[in-house]
Amino acid sequence: MRKLMECVPNFSEGRDEKVVEQIIDEVRKIEGITILDYSSDKDHNRTVLTMIGSPEQVKKAAIDSAKKAAELIDMSKHEGAHPRMGATDVIPFTPVANVTIDDCIEVAKEVGAEIGSWGIPVYLYEDAATKPERQNLAKVRKGQYEGFFEKIKEEEWKPDFGPQEMNTKSGCTAVGARVPLVAFNINLDTPNVEIADKIAKKIRHIGGGLRYVKAIGLKLEERNQTQVSMNLVNYEKTAVYQAFEMVKMEAKRYGVSVVGSEVIGTVPMKSLLDVAEYYLQVENFNINQILEKRLLDEQ
Repeated sequence: MRKLMECVPNFSEGRDEKVVEQIIDEVRKIEGITILDYSSDKDHNRTVLTMIGSPEQVKKAAIDSAKKAAELIDMSKHEGAHPRMGATDVIPFTPVANVTIDDCIEVAKEVGAEIGSWGIPVYLYEDAATKPERQNLAKVRKGQYEGFFEKIKEEEWKPDFGPQEMNTKSGCTAVGARVPLVAFNINLDTPNVEIADKIAKKIRHIGGGLRYVKAIGLKLEERNQTQVSMNLVNYEKTAVYQAFEMVKMEAKRYGVSVVGSEVIGTVPMKSLLDVAEYYLQVENFNINQILEKRLLDEQ
């Protein structure tokens, strides 16, 4: 049976389409890799790529695309709403079929070692983390690109691979292994980013909110709106609809409304089925009632 692994690298470029396409082209060259999705956001100044293939294929794709990003992106000139610390900011590997989280950890280490050999500091995070305090990406990335020039000198933040010195052009990169998550953003009809930030702090786990939610408030300059940007790291225990409803509830106290939401990259089917079941109040629904799933299962 074919082994399948997913990789979702995030690149710190979302405004220059030519640069983005050159990075994605490195993946297109690799036989057997399937690009499931890639999207760029000008306000975030970030591109998220979702690809799937065998462990060896995604390993090569991650390395080749990161190398091109290091060549084309200059972090000393980068500006954007989304937290970031490197040209290739994060590279998570996720098991899909006939691979384990341990397989993903092994690939993460191999990719991290290769990137480190280019003179770019690399941190392993989530299930690949070498220290408990490095499991949480937000802790690793705290201080962002600008703050890392001093942070990296601290012994506790010595990189897992690469030099203990910030790379001025490429920054540093986090490489990890994790279970599938849902990247879910909710847009608000206010330009006041303090409101979005207060809502994010209230709903995220670290602030006493939902157990499996990480959230930050961001400004969407082009839309004159703000956004609560979330990662649902376990959608089965904290559902998408729970996060959505809690943001709506907290927004009411500020007289703010939700004007839209978006999913970044791909999501597990069940995460959206839970939403449909909740809002439609569907009783005794079974995933095998979905036509496309039945057709795929019978192929």
